[in-house]
Amino acid sequence: MIMRCPNCNSKDIGKIGAQNFYCWSCFIEMTVVNNELAVHQIEADGSLSSLNDLFSEEELRLQ
Repeated sequence: MIMRCPNCNSKDIGKIGAQNFYCWSCFIEMTVVNNELAVHQIEADGSLSSLNDLFSEEELRLQ
């Protein structure tokens, strides 16, 4: 399975943890939870802000 970024549709995804991934094209972090993505923006202070409300359930579901 090739993971694609739900934000920019890029395949340039890096793995940064057991369930954590990073899109090198649009700079968002994704976490896999129960076969669904949780999408976050990394803030200047290093904290994460959820972007899940910008995507439909279908876009966040892993195939």
